Amino acid sequence: MGKKPEIITVQDLKSYFYESLREANQAIIKPVPQETLFYSSDVLNKYCDSKEFFEETEGRVKNKILGEKLLTASTKPFSEQKRIYKDVADTSLFLCGYFFESVNAKLIDINYYKQIGESAYLRLNSLAPQYMDMPSFYNLMADLFNDVVDVISVVASKDKSDPQKHLLVG
Repeated sequence: MGKKPEIITVQDLKSYFYESLREANQAIIKPVPQETLFYSSDVLNKYCDSKEFFEETEGRVKNKILGEKLLTASTKPFSEQKRIYKDVADTSLFLCGYFFESVNAKLIDINYYKQIGESAYLRLNSLAPQYMDMPSFYNLMADLFNDVVDVISVVASKDKSDPQKHLLVG
């Protein structure tokens, strides 16, 4: 007889992701700063809602074209630029970290998405460098992009390795 599903109850997904990232960070060779874990838990929590990961154009749901968004952001008003750069960077982080297997299966390799994410964080830093009173935070995210992706990948692998595990939020 098969294993019974394990139900894990959490108050909120952000806390679950933060704890998972913190544990993974302790187990890797090159740990990242606590602030990046906190920020990354926000990103993972946000992208649990598929509406954040995809975009709707003319009534059709499709993948975001991150490279195009990054290139055209500078032609937009200041507040929209910040939103676009953050969206592109965070989507790249989520994609490279949590769905690294599917990115590797694409025609464009994961390094392309990593470069887009790094570039978007750098551009965001030039517009709004502070996050939670930490100056040049988005420069830090750009510098540590690959390392943060590694931590998220560890969490993703752990989450995906047990199909019997289910989260119950509330």
